[in-house]
Amino acid sequence: MAKLYFRYGAMNSGKSTALLQAAYNYEERGQQVLLAKPRIDTKGDDQIVSRLGVTRTVDFTVAPGEDIYSLFESNRARVLRDTGLDVSCLLVDEAQFLAESQVDDLLRISILEGVPVLAYGIRTDFQTVAFPGSRRLLEVAHSLEELKTICRCGRKAVFNARKVGDTFIFAGDQVAIDGLDVTYESLCGSCYLEESNGVLSSGRGPKIDFVYDSAPDPDFA
Repeated sequence: MAKLYFRYGAMNSGKSTALLQAAYNYEERGQQVLLAKPRIDTKGDDQIVSRLGVTRTVDFTVAPGEDIYSLFESNRARVLRDTGLDVSCLLVDEAQFLAESQVDDLLRISILEGVPVLAYGIRTDFQTVAFPGSRRLLEVAHSLEELKTICRCGRKAVFNARKVGDTFIFAGDQVAIDGLDVTYESLCGSCYLEESNGVLSSGRGPKIDFVYDSAPDPDFA
């Protein structure tokens, strides 16, 4: 049985690079793949852009509320018509921006159509709150894999902090695409709490006292 894979990590952990490498690996063996991304991710328009400068145009974008199963089926038919080969894998970038129902369709594609689905994205927003798409992927994906990156202090980064100019901000809309005005920095838990003055989830919980742990993270290789 084909599986739904969720490969997640903080920003700048190489998710898009890993996706493009996976697509290359399939194609190097003469297999066909489909690449997709949510339309809300306007960075790169209809392209997947990696930090290494590698880009690739997706086969289709997914609008909010759009039927991703139908989009997959129509593009799968096109590939079969053009190449005579069936699709061997569906790869989805920025999967955190999908709706829960769209993630459910990714699961259906893997199980009912027998096509592996590799979804890449981040777990939480700049307030440490899970994106709906990521939360659903964590609930239903057959396989979870963390892609790791480091914080400015050298520990493993787990959170995505939002900056406007040089200032960290901890309130605002969940989605603000990385660009000229808004940027993001991947931080470990200690550095995030230092910048937010100990607040998580934009103050929805009580302020906490915390102690910085200078020891290296044993889970980070």
